[in-house]
Amino acid sequence: MRSPLLDLPGAVAGDGTDAPVAAHYGSFNAEQRTLESGAGFVDLSHRDVVRISGPDRLTWLHSLTTQHFLALRPREWTSALILSPQGHVEHAMTGYDDGESFWAHTEPGASGSMLEFLQRMVFMTRVELADVTDDWAVAWRGRSDGPTYDLVPRGELTAYAGAAGPACGMWAFEALRIARGEPRHLVDTDERTIPNEVGWVGPAVHLDKGCYRGQETVARVHTLGRPPRRLTLLHLDGTENRLPARGAPLLLGSGESTKTVGFVGSSARHHELGPIALAMVKRNVPLEVTLEVDGMPATQEVVVDPEVGLHVRPNLER
Repeated sequence: MRSPLLDLPGAVAGDGTDAPVAAHYGSFNAEQRTLESGAGFVDLSHRDVVRISGPDRLTWLHSLTTQHFLALRPREWTSALILSPQGHVEHAMTGYDDGESFWAHTEPGASGSMLEFLQRMVFMTRVELADVTDDWAVAWRGRSDGPTYDLVPRGELTAYAGAAGPACGMWAFEALRIARGEPRHLVDTDERTIPNEVGWVGPAVHLDKGCYRGQETVARVHTLGRPPRRLTLLHLDGTENRLPARGAPLLLGSGESTKTVGFVGSSARHHELGPIALAMVKRNVPLEVTLEVDGMPATQEVVVDPEVGLHVRPNLER
Protein backbone atom coordinates (compact mmCIF):
# COMPACT_ATOMS: atom_id res chain seq x y z
CA MET A 1 0.00 0.00 0.00
CA ARG A 2 1.87 3.08 -1.26
CA SER A 3 1.95 5.91 1.26
CA PRO A 4 0.51 9.26 0.15
CA LEU A 5 3.46 10.88 1.94
CA LEU A 6 5.67 9.76 -0.95
CA ASP A 7 4.16 12.76 -2.72
CA LEU A 8 5.77 15.16 -0.23
CA PRO A 9 8.60 17.33 -1.64
CA GLY A 10 11.92 15.48 -1.80
CA ALA A 11 10.48 12.06 -0.92
CA VAL A 12 12.48 9.09 -2.22
CA ALA A 13 10.86 5.66 -1.85
CA GLY A 14 12.52 2.91 0.13
CA ASP A 15 13.15 -0.61 -1.09
CA GLY A 16 12.32 -4.15 -0.06
CA THR A 17 9.90 -4.40 2.85
CA ASP A 18 10.06 -0.64 3.35
CA ALA A 19 9.37 0.29 -0.29
CA PRO A 20 5.84 1.70 0.34
CA VAL A 21 7.21 4.57 2.49
CA ALA A 22 9.96 7.17 2.11
CA ALA A 23 13.61 6.20 2.61
CA HIS A 24 14.40 9.89 3.01
CA TYR A 25 13.21 13.37 2.11
CA GLY A 26 16.49 14.79 0.87
CA SER A 27 19.07 14.31 3.66
CA PHE A 28 19.02 11.25 5.87
CA ASN A 29 21.88 12.63 7.99
CA ALA A 30 19.96 15.81 8.79
CA GLU A 31 16.85 13.71 9.42
CA GLN A 32 18.74 11.62 11.97
CA ARG A 33 19.68 14.78 13.86
CA THR A 34 16.08 15.97 13.73
CA LEU A 35 14.86 12.72 15.27
CA GLU A 36 17.60 12.75 17.91
CA SER A 37 16.48 16.25 18.92
CA GLY A 38 12.98 14.94 19.70
CA ALA A 39 11.36 16.57 16.68
CA GLY A 40 9.93 15.24 13.44
CA PHE A 41 8.00 12.10 12.57
CA VAL A 42 8.52 8.92 10.55
CA ASP A 43 5.92 7.41 8.23
CA LEU A 44 5.44 3.74 9.20
CA SER A 45 2.15 3.37 7.35
CA HIS A 46 3.35 0.18 5.65
CA ARG A 47 3.10 -1.70 8.96
CA ASP A 48 0.07 -3.89 9.60
CA VAL A 49 -2.50 -2.85 12.21
CA VAL A 50 -4.81 -5.19 14.12
CA ARG A 51 -7.59 -4.54 16.63
CA ILE A 52 -8.44 -6.94 19.46
CA SER A 53 -11.76 -6.12 21.13
CA GLY A 54 -14.05 -7.70 23.70
CA PRO A 55 -14.24 -7.76 27.52
CA ASP A 56 -11.82 -10.68 27.85
CA ARG A 57 -9.11 -9.28 25.57
CA LEU A 58 -6.51 -8.38 28.22
CA THR A 59 -6.76 -11.59 30.27
CA TRP A 60 -6.70 -13.54 27.01
CA LEU A 61 -3.58 -11.73 25.73
CA HIS A 62 -1.99 -12.15 29.15
CA SER A 63 -2.39 -15.92 28.94
CA LEU A 64 -1.11 -16.21 25.34
CA THR A 65 1.81 -13.79 25.15
CA THR A 66 5.04 -12.96 26.94
CA GLN A 67 3.75 -9.64 28.27
CA HIS A 68 1.86 -8.74 31.47
CA PHE A 69 -1.46 -7.30 30.30
CA LEU A 70 -3.43 -7.33 33.58
CA ALA A 71 -1.79 -4.17 34.91
CA LEU A 72 -1.57 -2.37 31.56
CA ARG A 73 -2.57 1.28 31.91
CA PRO A 74 -4.83 2.90 29.29
CA ARG A 75 -2.89 4.09 26.23
CA GLU A 76 0.38 2.75 27.60
CA TRP A 77 2.40 1.37 24.69
CA THR A 78 3.82 -2.10 25.23
CA SER A 79 5.41 -4.90 23.21
CA ALA A 80 4.54 -8.60 23.32
CA LEU A 81 5.67 -11.84 21.71
CA ILE A 82 3.99 -15.11 20.87
CA LEU A 83 6.36 -18.03 21.22
CA SER A 84 6.41 -21.58 19.95
CA PRO A 85 6.32 -24.40 22.52
CA GLN A 86 10.13 -24.48 22.24
CA GLY A 87 10.41 -20.76 23.02
CA HIS A 88 11.14 -19.50 19.49
CA VAL A 89 9.61 -16.14 18.59
CA GLU A 90 6.76 -16.67 16.14
CA HIS A 91 5.00 -13.30 16.29
CA ALA A 92 5.83 -9.82 17.63
CA MET A 93 3.56 -6.84 18.17
CA THR A 94 3.54 -3.38 19.73
CA GLY A 95 0.36 -1.68 20.85
CA TYR A 96 -1.82 -0.04 23.49
CA ASP A 97 -5.29 -0.48 24.98
CA ASP A 98 -7.85 2.34 24.81
CA GLY A 99 -10.32 0.85 27.28
CA GLU A 100 -12.36 -0.91 24.61
CA SER A 101 -9.78 -2.48 22.28
CA PHE A 102 -6.12 -3.36 22.14
CA TRP A 103 -4.57 -1.83 19.01
CA ALA A 104 -1.35 -3.41 17.77
CA HIS A 105 0.99 -3.10 14.82
CA THR A 106 3.35 -5.65 13.34
CA GLU A 107 5.98 -5.88 10.64
CA PRO A 108 4.54 -5.36 7.13
CA GLY A 109 2.67 -8.45 6.02
CA ALA A 110 2.94 -10.19 9.40
CA SER A 111 -0.60 -9.68 10.70
CA GLY A 112 -2.21 -12.42 8.61
CA SER A 113 -0.36 -15.35 10.18
CA MET A 114 -0.60 -13.80 13.65
CA LEU A 115 -4.36 -13.34 13.39
CA GLU A 116 -4.73 -16.85 12.02
CA PHE A 117 -3.01 -18.22 15.12
CA LEU A 118 -4.93 -15.96 17.51
CA GLN A 119 -8.25 -16.91 15.95
CA ARG A 120 -7.54 -20.56 16.75
CA MET A 121 -7.00 -19.59 20.38
CA VAL A 122 -10.30 -17.74 20.90
CA PHE A 123 -12.42 -20.77 21.90
CA MET A 124 -15.24 -19.48 24.18
CA THR A 125 -13.43 -16.26 25.07
CA ARG A 126 -15.24 -12.96 24.48
CA VAL A 127 -12.70 -11.59 22.00
CA GLU A 128 -13.03 -10.20 18.48
CA LEU A 129 -10.13 -9.88 16.04
CA ALA A 130 -9.81 -7.63 13.01
CA ASP A 131 -7.14 -6.56 10.52
CA VAL A 132 -7.66 -2.79 10.21
CA THR A 133 -4.60 -1.98 8.10
CA ASP A 134 -6.76 -0.57 5.31
CA ASP A 135 -8.20 2.03 7.68
CA TRP A 136 -5.38 2.83 10.12
CA ALA A 137 -1.71 3.77 9.70
CA VAL A 138 1.28 3.93 12.05
CA ALA A 139 3.65 6.85 12.56
CA TRP A 140 6.54 7.42 14.96
CA ARG A 141 6.87 10.90 16.43
CA GLY A 142 9.44 12.73 18.50
CA ARG A 143 8.19 14.51 21.61
CA SER A 144 9.73 16.49 24.45
CA ASP A 145 8.91 13.66 26.88
CA GLY A 146 10.20 10.94 24.56
CA PRO A 147 9.20 9.41 21.22
CA THR A 148 5.92 7.58 20.73
CA TYR A 149 3.91 5.77 18.11
CA ASP A 150 0.73 7.29 16.72
CA LEU A 151 -2.19 5.51 15.09
CA VAL A 152 -3.63 7.72 12.36
CA PRO A 153 -6.74 7.22 10.23
CA ARG A 154 -5.25 6.32 6.86
CA GLY A 155 -7.26 9.00 5.07
CA GLU A 156 -5.78 11.66 7.39
CA LEU A 157 -2.08 10.88 6.88
CA THR A 158 -1.38 13.97 4.80
CA ALA A 159 -3.04 16.22 7.37
CA TYR A 160 -1.09 14.47 10.15
CA ALA A 161 2.16 15.14 8.28
CA GLY A 162 1.34 18.82 8.05
CA ALA A 163 0.90 19.04 11.83
CA ALA A 164 3.66 16.65 12.97
CA GLY A 165 6.51 17.60 10.60
CA PRO A 166 9.26 17.76 9.63
CA ALA A 167 9.05 14.42 7.85
CA CYS A 168 11.96 12.01 8.31
CA GLY A 169 12.53 8.82 6.37
CA MET A 170 13.18 5.17 7.13
CA TRP A 171 16.93 5.47 6.56
CA ALA A 172 17.22 7.90 9.47
CA PHE A 173 14.81 5.90 11.62
CA GLU A 174 16.64 2.63 10.94
CA ALA A 175 20.09 4.09 11.58
CA LEU A 176 19.07 5.27 15.04
CA ARG A 177 17.22 2.01 15.80
CA ILE A 178 20.24 -0.10 14.84
CA ALA A 179 22.54 2.10 16.93
CA ARG A 180 20.23 1.51 19.93
CA GLY A 181 20.47 -2.25 19.37
CA GLU A 182 16.73 -2.73 18.81
CA PRO A 183 15.98 -5.67 16.47
CA ARG A 184 13.09 -6.03 14.02
CA HIS A 185 11.30 -9.36 14.01
CA LEU A 186 12.37 -11.56 11.06
CA VAL A 187 14.60 -8.74 9.80
CA ASP A 188 17.32 -9.04 12.44
CA THR A 189 16.04 -12.39 13.74
CA ASP A 190 15.10 -15.75 12.27
CA GLU A 191 12.70 -18.59 13.02
CA ARG A 192 15.09 -20.03 15.66
CA THR A 193 15.39 -16.85 17.71
CA ILE A 194 14.52 -16.96 21.41
CA PRO A 195 13.87 -13.67 23.27
CA ASN A 196 17.01 -13.99 25.43
CA GLU A 197 19.26 -13.79 22.36
CA VAL A 198 18.12 -10.35 21.23
CA GLY A 199 17.42 -8.39 24.43
CA TRP A 200 13.65 -8.83 24.45
CA VAL A 201 13.57 -10.08 28.05
CA GLY A 202 12.32 -6.94 29.78
CA PRO A 203 10.95 -4.83 26.92
CA ALA A 204 8.70 -7.58 25.50
CA VAL A 205 8.97 -10.43 28.00
CA HIS A 206 7.65 -9.98 31.56
CA LEU A 207 9.30 -12.36 34.01
CA ASP A 208 6.73 -12.00 36.81
CA LYS A 209 3.61 -13.50 35.29
CA GLY A 210 1.85 -16.83 34.88
CA CYS A 211 2.52 -19.57 32.38
CA TYR A 212 2.50 -19.00 28.63
CA ARG A 213 3.64 -21.08 25.70
CA GLY A 214 7.44 -21.21 25.50
CA GLN A 215 7.98 -19.80 28.99
CA GLU A 216 10.11 -22.73 30.14
CA THR A 217 12.82 -21.98 27.58
CA VAL A 218 12.90 -18.27 28.40
CA ALA A 219 13.08 -18.90 32.15
CA ARG A 220 15.74 -21.60 31.88
CA VAL A 221 18.08 -19.52 29.75
CA HIS A 222 17.47 -16.40 31.85
CA THR A 223 18.22 -18.01 35.19
CA LEU A 224 20.58 -20.91 34.54
CA GLY A 225 22.04 -20.89 31.07
CA ARG A 226 23.51 -18.81 28.33
CA PRO A 227 21.69 -17.93 25.10
CA PRO A 228 23.04 -20.01 22.19
CA ARG A 229 23.42 -16.85 20.11
CA ARG A 230 23.56 -13.14 20.81
CA LEU A 231 22.63 -9.95 19.01
CA THR A 232 25.63 -7.73 18.34
CA LEU A 233 26.18 -4.29 16.83
CA LEU A 234 28.69 -4.34 13.99
CA HIS A 235 30.86 -1.37 13.06
CA LEU A 236 31.62 -1.91 9.40
CA ASP A 237 34.69 -0.86 7.46
CA GLY A 238 33.67 2.37 5.76
CA THR A 239 36.21 2.31 2.95
CA GLU A 240 33.70 0.66 0.61
CA ASN A 241 30.59 2.61 -0.30
CA ARG A 242 28.09 -0.17 0.29
CA LEU A 243 26.20 -2.03 2.97
CA PRO A 244 25.90 -5.82 3.35
CA ALA A 245 22.78 -7.59 2.14
CA ARG A 246 20.37 -8.77 4.79
CA GLY A 247 21.08 -12.41 5.58
CA ALA A 248 24.72 -12.24 4.48
CA PRO A 249 26.86 -14.75 6.41
CA LEU A 250 29.10 -13.48 9.19
CA LEU A 251 32.56 -15.04 8.91
CA LEU A 252 35.40 -15.67 11.36
CA GLY A 253 38.95 -16.58 10.38
CA SER A 254 40.67 -16.68 7.01
CA GLY A 255 41.59 -19.16 4.31
CA GLU A 256 40.72 -22.78 5.00
CA SER A 257 39.94 -21.97 8.66
CA THR A 258 37.11 -19.57 7.76
CA LYS A 259 33.80 -20.51 9.32
CA THR A 260 30.31 -19.02 9.39
CA VAL A 261 29.38 -17.81 12.89
CA GLY A 262 26.17 -15.88 12.24
CA PHE A 263 24.29 -13.65 9.84
CA VAL A 264 23.71 -9.94 9.31
CA GLY A 265 20.27 -8.37 9.63
CA SER A 266 19.63 -4.69 8.95
CA SER A 267 22.33 -2.15 8.21
CA ALA A 268 22.50 1.63 7.81
CA ARG A 269 24.77 4.64 7.66
CA HIS A 270 24.74 6.46 10.98
CA HIS A 271 25.55 10.16 10.92
CA GLU A 272 28.18 9.76 13.67
CA LEU A 273 29.06 6.06 13.84
CA GLY A 274 29.35 5.47 10.10
CA PRO A 275 28.17 2.17 8.56
CA ILE A 276 26.65 -0.13 11.19
CA ALA A 277 24.59 -3.30 11.26
CA LEU A 278 22.88 -5.71 13.62
CA ALA A 279 23.90 -9.34 13.47
CA MET A 280 23.13 -12.65 15.16
CA VAL A 281 26.35 -14.39 16.19
CA LYS A 282 27.16 -17.56 18.09
CA ARG A 283 27.55 -16.86 21.80
CA ASN A 284 31.06 -18.34 22.04
CA VAL A 285 32.53 -15.97 19.42
CA PRO A 286 34.92 -13.65 21.35
CA LEU A 287 33.79 -10.03 21.50
CA GLU A 288 37.23 -8.70 20.65
CA VAL A 289 37.71 -10.52 17.32
CA THR A 290 37.17 -8.82 13.98
CA LEU A 291 34.61 -10.55 11.80
CA GLU A 292 33.94 -10.28 8.07
CA VAL A 293 30.71 -9.80 6.13
CA ASP A 294 30.40 -9.44 2.37
CA GLY A 295 34.15 -8.81 2.10
CA MET A 296 34.13 -6.06 4.75
CA PRO A 297 35.85 -6.21 8.16
CA ALA A 298 33.47 -5.68 11.09
CA THR A 299 34.17 -5.08 14.77
CA GLN A 300 31.64 -5.86 17.49
CA GLU A 301 29.90 -3.82 20.16
CA VAL A 302 27.90 -5.60 22.85
CA VAL A 303 24.12 -5.55 22.61
CA VAL A 304 23.37 -8.82 24.43
CA ASP A 305 25.97 -9.99 26.96
CA PRO A 306 27.07 -13.56 26.08
CA GLU A 307 27.12 -14.35 29.82
CA VAL A 308 23.69 -12.81 30.50
CA GLY A 309 22.30 -15.90 32.24
CA LEU A 310 25.20 -16.08 34.68
CA HIS A 311 24.41 -12.68 36.21
CA VAL A 312 21.08 -13.93 37.54
CA ARG A 313 22.31 -17.16 39.09
CA PRO A 314 24.05 -15.71 42.22
CA ASN A 315 20.82 -14.00 43.32
CA LEU A 316 18.93 -17.29 43.07
CA GLU A 317 21.47 -19.14 45.20
CA ARG A 318 21.32 -16.74 48.14
